[in-house]
Amino acid sequence: MKYRNPLKRILTETRSSWDHEGTRDSVRGVFASALQCRTPELGAEVYASDSQEFIHYHTCKSRACSSCGNRASIQWRRERWAALPTQSYHGITFTMPNVLWPLFRDNPTLAKALPALAAGVIQAHAATRHSLRVGVMAILHTFNGRLEFNSHVHTMVTAGGLQDSSGVWVADILYDGDALMRSWRRAVIAILRAAAQAGELVTRIPSRQLEQLLRQQETRWWSVNIQSFEDKQHFLKYAGRYTRRPPIAEHRIALITEQTVTFWYKDKRLRRKVEVQCSKEEFVERWAQHILDRYKHSVRTFGIFAPRTISQTTNAVFAIFGQKRRPRPKSLSWAWLMKLTFRRDPLLDRSGNRMKWTRRIPPKSVR
Repeated sequence: MKYRNPLKRILTETRSSWDHEGTRDSVRGVFASALQCRTPELGAEVYASDSQEFIHYHTCKSRACSSCGNRASIQWRRERWAALPTQSYHGITFTMPNVLWPLFRDNPTLAKALPALAAGVIQAHAATRHSLRVGVMAILHTFNGRLEFNSHVHTMVTAGGLQDSSGVWVADILYDGDALMRSWRRAVIAILRAAAQAGELVTRIPSRQLEQLLRQQETRWWSVNIQSFEDKQHFLKYAGRYTRRPPIAEHRIALITEQTVTFWYKDKRLRRKVEVQCSKEEFVERWAQHILDRYKHSVRTFGIFAPRTISQTTNAVFAIFGQKRRPRPKSLSWAWLMKLTFRRDPLLDRSGNRMKWTRRIPPKSVR
């Protein structure tokens, strides 16, 4: 069954469960903003022609809003595509055993450190084995198809690397998956153990059992997957889909009843769709745990892509490849996105005449 704005409907019907002081400010804020999207509460722009008037209500730009997230995702991909040189890349995904997921769920500070850990593993591997400096984009991904907390890191790394001593670009690097896995495993266990020894790890597991758990995990195999991409577009399309939008697409919501929500996901092992049913409150709770605090970003860059050095190294890398730096793309207009999505220009009236901006309607309230 298809629903119109199903995420908004669920948030509206469960508002008493999340709109209170016990909810994280960031969660409460993005949920409330999503409910105000394209409503008089946020104000509007008015366009008109001789025969017609059109009111366009302002959007919320919240990460809990599917439509705003789609626009932000497209814009982010365009900006990253323009900023990065056209060359081959590797995609390396760092995972961990599921018994460790609750530790990172209950300790957000440690979860935020995972992208830096993954990038450090890659950089150390390239520097130690090849004496090269690489560019890394690391993305913290915290959810799976069931909306459970599943902490892992997706990275995009340059297939080649820069020799600082000579300024020469080495075209390709062979990454050893087993070596990366061992370094990643060692780094993750180390920060958990350090936090526990400092008394800063939030967990209900007794100290002895926790240490036993960590010892078991540091000797088992962890999955580190390496892929090769001819260009950056494949990775950016995937990454943008998960970094700027809600953790579940609205078309996956199959049924909403008075008490429950049913949604589906693709089970890779079973190779089929599997349905999940939970209460509306549990659905919102699962969703909320993946919302970042304000001013926190799930995408971070390191090495030659690091913010402090990119202005210097990017010019050099573009020059090495004989490419020109591209200007930053202009922001996408709402009219352009509606035309792309619905195949019609919203600023054309019934007679095909273009409407022009006439006035602005102020917001009804400021939250």
